[in-house]
Amino acid sequence: MIKRYETEIGGRTLVIETGKLAKQAGAAVVCQYGETTVLATVVIGNEPRAGIDYFPLMVDYEEKLYAAGKIKSSRFIKREGRATDEAILTSRLIDRAIRPLFDDSIKNDVQVILTVLSMDGENDPDVPAMIAASAALSISNIPWDGPIGGIRIGQINGEWTINTTYTAREKSTLDLYVAGTGDKVIMIEAGAQEVPEQVCYDAIQFALKHLGPICTFIKGIQDEIGQPKRIVSPVEKKEEEAEDELTEDVVTKTDSWLKEHLPRYINGAPKETKSERKALLVQLKRELDEYLKAEQVGKEKRRKALDILEEEAEAEVSRTIIRDGWRVDGRGLTDIRTLSCDVAVLPRIHGSGLFSRGETQVLSIVTLGSPGDEQTLDGMEEVGKKRYMHHYNFPPFSVGEAKPMRGPGRREIGHGALAEKALVPVLPSKEEFPYTIRVVSEVLGSNGSSSMASTCGSTLALMDAGVPIKKPVAGIAMGLASNDKGEYRILTDLQDLEDGQGGMDFKIAGTADGITAIQLDTKTKGLTLEMVQLTLTQGKEARIRILAEMTAVIAAPRDNLSPYAPRIITLHINPEKIRDVIGPGGKMINQIIDETGVQIDIEQDGTVLITSNNEEGSARAVEWVKRITKEVVVGEVFVGKVTRIMNFGAFVEIAPRQEGLVHISEIAPQRIDKVEDVLKLGQEVKVKVIEIDDMGRVNLSIKRVIPAQE
Repeated sequence: MIKRYETEIGGRTLVIETGKLAKQAGAAVVCQYGETTVLATVVIGNEPRAGIDYFPLMVDYEEKLYAAGKIKSSRFIKREGRATDEAILTSRLIDRAIRPLFDDSIKNDVQVILTVLSMDGENDPDVPAMIAASAALSISNIPWDGPIGGIRIGQINGEWTINTTYTAREKSTLDLYVAGTGDKVIMIEAGAQEVPEQVCYDAIQFALKHLGPICTFIKGIQDEIGQPKRIVSPVEKKEEEAEDELTEDVVTKTDSWLKEHLPRYINGAPKETKSERKALLVQLKRELDEYLKAEQVGKEKRRKALDILEEEAEAEVSRTIIRDGWRVDGRGLTDIRTLSCDVAVLPRIHGSGLFSRGETQVLSIVTLGSPGDEQTLDGMEEVGKKRYMHHYNFPPFSVGEAKPMRGPGRREIGHGALAEKALVPVLPSKEEFPYTIRVVSEVLGSNGSSSMASTCGSTLALMDAGVPIKKPVAGIAMGLASNDKGEYRILTDLQDLEDGQGGMDFKIAGTADGITAIQLDTKTKGLTLEMVQLTLTQGKEARIRILAEMTAVIAAPRDNLSPYAPRIITLHINPEKIRDVIGPGGKMINQIIDETGVQIDIEQDGTVLITSNNEEGSARAVEWVKRITKEVVVGEVFVGKVTRIMNFGAFVEIAPRQEGLVHISEIAPQRIDKVEDVLKLGQEVKVKVIEIDDMGRVNLSIKRVIPAQE
């Protein structure tokens, strides 16, 4: 049966409809907010996947150009292709929100597909997509501890806005997306204009207040039409695999051995590097394997016992932190690992910064280009140009692995976008600094938040390149150790073993004056407001310490650009002269580019930007454009060529594509009978502008600028 449910969020109606579309999916709902419509479908595989040690969740957000009434601009490919970065980021947004509420012991494939069917240009589809995913999972037979809601909060003139529209977002100092329940935060994604921590906290608190009714709304739908939840557990396996399960006796032996031996490895002398900790776990596994072998335990059961060891080692790290406030590398809860900053580490490139925090090391490199190097955006939501780009690369050697090199995955795109978002608020305007800016962050070593290291590296590189950013930006990843009793500790500068069950990865970036970006993932059922507030406070203290280390190396952007960076010269011409610079079919502008080796970009308002590494070529191009667009005034003197001879006078070209008339009476001091007696085609003559009439026609004189004897 077709069912329709309505509620109001932020003064707009949200509609959820089921039973009409995608009837063969495990569950499907259509969510409409304003006139933005998203279809959510969820399906679970019938059998668990063998040989995997993770929960196989797939979340795909599908942008459809028809939703925005668009056809792909490519001449040859009209079908939607590879997912845009925006679509990938939205997929990650929803994945990060719903994943913690699954039992990760499930090994059946679970797929959530969000398809945007229509978009009204005001309401971002990511809000109804999150709500649709929550509703579909809630009414399905898939085990999931929802529902949750998703909401966007902005702040305009000190007032909170709910699900801020695209237009209103341009005026907002905050763009905060929160997923969770009425009392717990599960996921945060935020960009801000140096917003103070307290304001961010107040916004999160405001978001939770409005998430409660959304969750109640979805729970009401679940209670009415929800399917019974399927029992999916690790024991749902084929009969022949059942004999491989650990017996109670082996589990008892393993637990007993771990209680005796695990603490001396976790709570012993500090192990400062990841390799030291790995080596200790390898030794621990070897000893456990030998012990179980002596107890006559079979190979397959011993292998599974070693999996328990890894889980318990991670859990013991959390227990030690909660109980003793002691971390495996010997740090206190608020300590940051050793920091190192450097700039100008590479020759010839336009700017570079090297940032290290413990074993995490990132090299960021800046390249400056002409305005024409801007990225063209042609997605379902985004159109226009993008002048600042941050690209993040994570090669396998950064974690000591040997793997095939592929293109950037979802993680790399997400980390790059986060660091990009953190720097956008401090970038100079295009009028101040017309360059296109690309930053590439190469992760050379990773052990805890390479995305925040990329933020710091980008700041160093931009200042080294002479990009006049308003303030330096730094970032820190905050962690959590928590248990089922409600005990917890907030950790500054998260690293490897500390990011386990009951943990979080709460990244905060900003200047000394406020936050510019937040990203939260958690492996809990959600964070309380108390946890959020403590994290923001502790995170600010860490950020200030990191900024002090960075500014000790380079305190402000350099006064001059690298000698290898292109120079941009800006001219302003009469917009009506743009066609003269371009010429028929682009002939004129292409001729200038070909002969001078410059790049030329022209804005609709008459701004001409000439970019080149060659000073001589730039000067030639500037003079060329000036000649073409010259606005003549009465009294000016030119040297021009005679282009046409008439019986009443001669036309002289005083600038490219600009002529004036020398009347026969203005050619010579004495009277002449024929123009040809004095002038010839192609002859160069000095002329003076004596009049510009109401129609813009230019009248010239030769006799008024030359001595009579000439």
